[in-house]
Amino acid sequence: MRLLLSALYSAVILLTVFGLYPSLTIGPKEGWQVYSSAQDADGRCICTVVAPEQSLCSRDAKSRQLRQLLEKVQNMSQSIEVLNLRTQRDFQYVIKMENQMKGLRSKFRQIEDDRKTTMARNFQELTDKMDELKPLIPVLEQYKTDAAVISQFKEEIRNLSAVLTAIQDELGASDYDTLYQRVLRLDTRLRSCMGKLTCGKLMKITGPATIKTSGTRFGAWMTDPQASTSNNRVWYMDSYTNSKIVREYKSTADFVAGVVSRTYSLPFKWEGTNHVVYNGSLYYNKYQSNIIVRYSFELGAVLAQRALEFAGFHNTYPYTWGGFSDIDVMADELGMWAVYATNQNAGNVVLSRIDPETLGVLNTWNTEYSKRNAGEAFMICGTLYVTNSHLSGAKVYYAYHTETSTYEYTDIPFHNQYFHISMLAYNARDRALYAWNNGHQVIFNVTLFHVIKTEDDS
Repeated sequence: MRLLLSALYSAVILLTVFGLYPSLTIGPKEGWQVYSSAQDADGRCICTVVAPEQSLCSRDAKSRQLRQLLEKVQNMSQSIEVLNLRTQRDFQYVIKMENQMKGLRSKFRQIEDDRKTTMARNFQELTDKMDELKPLIPVLEQYKTDAAVISQFKEEIRNLSAVLTAIQDELGASDYDTLYQRVLRLDTRLRSCMGKLTCGKLMKITGPATIKTSGTRFGAWMTDPQASTSNNRVWYMDSYTNSKIVREYKSTADFVAGVVSRTYSLPFKWEGTNHVVYNGSLYYNKYQSNIIVRYSFELGAVLAQRALEFAGFHNTYPYTWGGFSDIDVMADELGMWAVYATNQNAGNVVLSRIDPETLGVLNTWNTEYSKRNAGEAFMICGTLYVTNSHLSGAKVYYAYHTETSTYEYTDIPFHNQYFHISMLAYNARDRALYAWNNGHQVIFNVTLFHVIKTEDDS
């Protein structure tokens, strides 16, 4: 419609122009049609009308073109929309693939790091094992020397037996008793020598090996040094006070696995953590007293109890960590002992050897080492060894020899792996130190120096 009005408007203008300027001639233009352009004989003006082609003003044709154009636009819009959806989908797919690639890259990196960590850990474990075995070399060398001495004695016995037989054949039975006494003396020397192999001077402490992690920061665990090698029962006493429960395990493997074979409820509570199992009985300090109790696991009853005269108790003279550790009952190759302190000895360590049956005191030694400055203590072959602390940096600092009633200061370090020791006891059968290390049950190996003396050396 707008085009039609424009065309009519243009026609009116042209009519006016031709009326004013009859001699003006108009040429056709592109898209326009010339219908007439003349002048009659009388000089009257014949108007020339220039109008667009009829098809351009056709409403139907233009509408059809517009519809076609609109359809094309709609088709293009739909195509663009489809293309946009596909592009978004592909973009999301690319993002997902990129995240997956990043995840795979992280996994590969983690696997590589884990492999390196595992190799490093395995290498460190092997190194630690080698370090644990190194101190055994001099011990084995010493045992080789001891074995050579024993072999020499055995050879001497065989030679003497042969001589005995020959002399008996030559002299008859008259000198048999004399020769027999010689054989007995030699056999006694041999047995004495073999007995001395179990004793020695403490030279080194290695480890520890962690057996289990359980319980509170304070407690005690132990095996019986008098039991046979096939009897590996473990006893476990958690905490240092206000308890009467003792758990028994048939073996170390059961202890690690937590398989309890039997539970005992003691008639009296204990104090401290310095208990000992010796020849089937438990020896411990009775709660809030200086009394030592002997309890039979087999009978489930108290067989003896006796007070240590003048012994301080209930944190009067404890070890450095406290915990009512005033009285320490222990055992070694020579028997049972008790470590404590008295006012009469100015709070210094007192060492008594006690009868395991009656708990009577057999002998006593007064030392000059302050009980409150002692971290822990243990006996090996009649010598009392005292540590200077229960914390990191602890070492065996003092040794008292009951055989000579003399002492010496030592410097034997050991690794306090978990920083706090509340129990340290020597087991003569296992040749090891059992320890409660801040809720970890651990074992230290000890290296002893053996000196074998014969009658010829005395």
